[in-house]
Amino acid sequence: MIKQTGVYLITTLLLVALAIFSAMTGSIKVSFGELVQGLFNGSNEQVEIIKDLRFPRIFVSMFAGAALAVAGVLLQAVMKNPLAEPGIIGISSGAGFVSITIVTLFPTLYFWNPLFSVLGGALACYLVYSLSWRSALNPLRLILVGVAINATFTGLGQTYNYRGSYAVTSVNQAISSIFTMKTWEDVYIIGLFGGIGLILALFLGSWCNMLAFRDETARSLGLRVMRVRIMISVVAVLLASVATAIGGLIMFVGLLVPHIGRVLVGSSYKLLIPFSALGGALLILAADTIGRTVLAPAEIPASIIMAVIGGPFLIIMLKRSDKLYK
Repeated sequence: MIKQTGVYLITTLLLVALAIFSAMTGSIKVSFGELVQGLFNGSNEQVEIIKDLRFPRIFVSMFAGAALAVAGVLLQAVMKNPLAEPGIIGISSGAGFVSITIVTLFPTLYFWNPLFSVLGGALACYLVYSLSWRSALNPLRLILVGVAINATFTGLGQTYNYRGSYAVTSVNQAISSIFTMKTWEDVYIIGLFGGIGLILALFLGSWCNMLAFRDETARSLGLRVMRVRIMISVVAVLLASVATAIGGLIMFVGLLVPHIGRVLVGSSYKLLIPFSALGGALLILAADTIGRTVLAPAEIPASIIMAVIGGPFLIIMLKRSDKLYK
């Protein structure tokens, strides 16, 4: 337990340090003293600009990363597959496509976008789960079906780029994951719905641990397996969909962070879920900060950085999949 406590502490300190560094670095640069003084007395115009433009970006990226990482952990518990991840199995792309479609058809419903994202994510999750099930969940079938669902929704979403409609902006945001121009309203939305999902996830650790057993064993222990799977899936879909609605489509977060967490804090979901929230926030904030600063004033979307990192990592995971969870 001492090791796990140290891991949590170090991860938290790294997250705080990176958030401060990200706030200080960019087109407008301030020292730590200027930042703190400006936040308290409001006399520094540069700090006021940072507060209105850079702080929302930082908070959105952290919430999005935490939500996607925890969603990945929950889906892996439900589907008994270490490769299950919202982006890979199509939940994120389903959320993005349905929300863009409804907002394009009914522009006045724009502010209900997170709700439509949840509906799209739920649809994708249902399709993956139902098409993968044949008396039991087959890990290979699940990934193949998920990739097919992801490709379908991604392709359908891309068609809006060629219709000449105003939805092109929304589509580009959904697929590029550039956190620029985020507002405090975005922070409130992802903080509210993402916060609810993260709090609920913290209470699901025991159920996730029990789902690691065979279904018959879990039932003998008094667990209503199907009901628990649905409840955990709802929380995972909520987290992934809200993150997609506000932060855009980012893949591999729910794959990278849980795997690293299993190495650092163990396989118990009671420990893995909170670590994934911290680790996911740290990972996406790091990706966004790197993308924002390495080629400034140009920006590299966080989704591209995650794809460059996550693609090779997925190949390694696939090669080692036979050794996992034995």
